[in-house]
Amino acid sequence: FASSGFLKGFDTNLRLQASSSPALEFSNGFLPKRQGVINLNFSNCYPRSSSPTMLKLFSSTASRAHHLTPAIRAGSRSVESPLFKALSQLTGLNRRSTSLGQRVFFCSEPTDGASDAEAAAEAEAKAAESDSEADSKSSSAIVPTNPRPEDCLTVLALPVPHRPLFPGFYMPIYVKDPKVLAALQESRRRQAPYAGAFLLKDDPSTDSSSSTDVEKSISELKGKNLLNRLHEVGTLAQISSIQGDQVILVGHRRLRITEMVSEEPLTVKVDHIKDKPFDMDDDVIKATSFEVISTLRDVLKTSSLWRDHVQTYTQHIGDFTYPRLADFGAAICGANRHQAQAVLEELDIHKRLRLTLELMKKEMEISKIQESIAKAIEEKISGEQRRYLLNEQLKAIKKELGVETDDKSALSAKFKERIEPNKEKIPAHILQVIEEELTKLQLLEASSSEFNVTRNYLDWLTILPWGNYSDENFDVVRAQHILDEDHYGLSDVKERILEFIAVGRLRGTSQGKIICLSGPPGVGKTSIGRSIARALNRKFFRFSVGGLADVAEIKGHRRTYVGAMPGKMVQCLKSVGTANPLVLIDEIDKLGRGHAGDPASALLELLDPEQNANFLDHYLDVTIDLSKVLFVCTANVIDMIPNPLLDRMEVITIAGYITDEKVHIARDYLEKTARGDCGIKPEQVEVSDAALLSLIENYCREAGVRNLQKQIEKIYRKIALKLVREGAVPEEPAVANDTEEAEIVTKLDLESPETQVVEENPEESKEETQIRVEKVMIDESNLVNYVGKPVFHAEKIYEPTPVGVVMGLAWTSMGGSTLYIETTVVEEGEGKGGLNMTGQLGDVMKESAQIAHTVARKIMLAKEPENQFFANSKLHLHVPAGATPKDGPSAGCTMITSLLSLATKKPVKKDLAMTGEVTLTGRILPIGGVKEKAIAARRSQVKTIIFPEANRRDFDELAENVKEGLDVHFVDDYEKIFELAFQQD
Repeated sequence: FASSGFLKGFDTNLRLQASSSPALEFSNGFLPKRQGVINLNFSNCYPRSSSPTMLKLFSSTASRAHHLTPAIRAGSRSVESPLFKALSQLTGLNRRSTSLGQRVFFCSEPTDGASDAEAAAEAEAKAAESDSEADSKSSSAIVPTNPRPEDCLTVLALPVPHRPLFPGFYMPIYVKDPKVLAALQESRRRQAPYAGAFLLKDDPSTDSSSSTDVEKSISELKGKNLLNRLHEVGTLAQISSIQGDQVILVGHRRLRITEMVSEEPLTVKVDHIKDKPFDMDDDVIKATSFEVISTLRDVLKTSSLWRDHVQTYTQHIGDFTYPRLADFGAAICGANRHQAQAVLEELDIHKRLRLTLELMKKEMEISKIQESIAKAIEEKISGEQRRYLLNEQLKAIKKELGVETDDKSALSAKFKERIEPNKEKIPAHILQVIEEELTKLQLLEASSSEFNVTRNYLDWLTILPWGNYSDENFDVVRAQHILDEDHYGLSDVKERILEFIAVGRLRGTSQGKIICLSGPPGVGKTSIGRSIARALNRKFFRFSVGGLADVAEIKGHRRTYVGAMPGKMVQCLKSVGTANPLVLIDEIDKLGRGHAGDPASALLELLDPEQNANFLDHYLDVTIDLSKVLFVCTANVIDMIPNPLLDRMEVITIAGYITDEKVHIARDYLEKTARGDCGIKPEQVEVSDAALLSLIENYCREAGVRNLQKQIEKIYRKIALKLVREGAVPEEPAVANDTEEAEIVTKLDLESPETQVVEENPEESKEETQIRVEKVMIDESNLVNYVGKPVFHAEKIYEPTPVGVVMGLAWTSMGGSTLYIETTVVEEGEGKGGLNMTGQLGDVMKESAQIAHTVARKIMLAKEPENQFFANSKLHLHVPAGATPKDGPSAGCTMITSLLSLATKKPVKKDLAMTGEVTLTGRILPIGGVKEKAIAARRSQVKTIIFPEANRRDFDELAENVKEGLDVHFVDDYEKIFELAFQQD
């Protein structure tokens, strides 16, 4: 008999047949099942002394079938052993039943007897297997051998890698050494098929415990090395069969190694060891054995695996003894090798029973855990199966009643319902594709991947607003009111939108346009898009293309890809639900380019009025009409936009806001928003015009108003904190660590110039404290307390400008700015003329300085031929501030004026600024950023500006509030600049 914990892959079949009993089949999982029924001889063994009957498992090689068959004795002799009765009750068998009519005895100890011995001898004579006397010691096998087991004092030592072999059980081992295998076969041929099975000790040099490593280490061990690795106590085993390198061993009795006889193969001398004497009537031993049986009963309730082993074992066994009970329990449980070896080595029956009991208790706990895990898994699986079954039944019932159709029919009905209201507006080629896909959907299985692809495709096709347009607003007055309500200034943008509305009103319909708003950050490019959509009564959709490097974001993915989606335009149409929305494409000058294509090239089709009427998305694979869509793009610098794409757009430049415009924006828009966000009432705060002007000039000088909005929000947050601290009077006095804070919390500082107290008429009772609401005044004097020290200082650092210094005008991404060109003499001497330049000047600006030096020498030579200033003076030209990079050609005339001022020792006219590119012949070329430079001049309180003649048209287009107070001169030759700059006031 074998335990499933250590014997795997072994399957045998023992069949018993008697004249009046059915055949019994036993399978334990090792040897192949035999289909034939074996007729067995009967023998019986009785104890020689008063000790209880000992039972032994026999092995047979009858008919050359290498499997085990027990020796059976027919009869109905009752067994009165209390242990056997307990096991009979345990397995539910009646050993006195006439249906069995036979018993199996497993002889393990020396036995004798009178009549039964003669019957055994007669049976053995019939089998011609043995001529021994009835009182002689019998062999463990069905086929008697010579010598007998007790005569084997020298045996081959076979290492057992995993678990020890117990007497009465069998075990397969694999012998890789051909010498050992040949010796075993020779012993079997000599009718002495015995060997010693000894458990292998752990290898201290390695931690590996896998089967492959253990078998490899066994094959490498020889002689004394192998002997040192074997446990001293083992089992005398009969060689039942040899099939290839697999040897089946049947355990007989315990052995102890005394000495080594030979090394290859390893042969040792052994002593046959017996159990220590014990008292059969010892109450402790009885109680321990009954506890072992009770534990077996508990284990059998939870494990069906053991039930087959014990049931079959008890059907064919004689009387149990205490040693056999201990060996049986230790052999079938899943104990590890060391614990099983301890049971094998223990000769004290009481201790052996206790060790077995411990192992059985552990096995019972493991069986309970296994049962609980299996039960939990089974409940989970059965619950899911039950839910699935009920859902399927519910679907079938609904389908039969007509309450619900199947998935494909429901999907088809849903898609048809979508397109039915606008079917006459959907283009014919779109309807054809939808019908084809619906037919395809009905032919596909719902579990196929193509079904999901087709379903998603139909979902996109049917949800798009084919021919569905929103009613546009052609009322110019109303549109003007909406645009002015949301934004101050931006007259160019507003004028263009009103033109678009006027054209649409005259035509009765509107076409899509592509407009690009270009300007510095914070001037309202993105926010104006939403206002335009509201003025036109169109749906609004915004998406940013900054950093976009994948063409599929614009054109969509092919449907062959997993997780494919349409492009942004198709998603836009689905989101807004109309075919004529206003689409704001933000940051179009920051398009990326990667391995997935060039999105700027993909936008060519989208933003081309001639092509977007038939825009093709890769996912839909049908053309879409985008000619009614109004595209508004935003960019900071149009130089970064590719020329083919820029050519398709109508560019409107937003230069920025002057101080007056910023004041209006702050008053009408930013203050209201910040006040509402902070929960402050208008009567609680007052910001003076001087404070607002100082905030714009000293903190928020950039072209946009985003930073101005942040500063105003900062002011109102601090006011909110101040109002909460001073205006809220708690029921209990607040504990303040600082005396000043305590005074602020408990009373109002009426003497503060920042606050004015306005008393309300309280309706509370006279006992309650009267709450007073204070009005916070923000003036130029206390502005620093709210926003900190000024960030910008006055750009006008000279009053008036000294000799060699001239104010120029520059354009930056934040708007316009004034800068000074400074020149001075470094060294004078005959022929030492030269020019050094500093101030982080770019290459273009350095070239402008060289040109200015040449033109200045030419002009000086013409006006004062005797003046050798430039020929004999080494000059240094600097453009502050030194940390700011500067480049561009528009400072040429300013540099010439600075050099001539130093040469003539005359300062330029007061409050004069100029800009313009100069050629070597003195011609003045046009420049850019006229509005920004004009705004910068006004901010620096410049009264006279010199512009190139070619920029007259740009200046005339400026608003009157920008041109107000400026004396502007337009020149085309430097001679006019010389006259204007050095004329006397």
